[in-house]
Amino acid sequence: MKIISFIENPATIDRIIRHLKFSFQAERPPPSHVAHQELLMAAEASGEYF
Repeated sequence: MKIISFIENPATIDRIIRHLKFSFQAERPPPSHVAHQELLMAAEASGEYF
């Protein structure tokens, strides 16, 4: 798979998002900064990087 183009026109992007019925509303709030740091430290300790 390779990238063949980028869509940069905001109006076109909005039309695609509406068509796919996507939303910019999060279902839940993002994890706190502390929780994110704990995940990173645990991944580093186990050798798993994401």
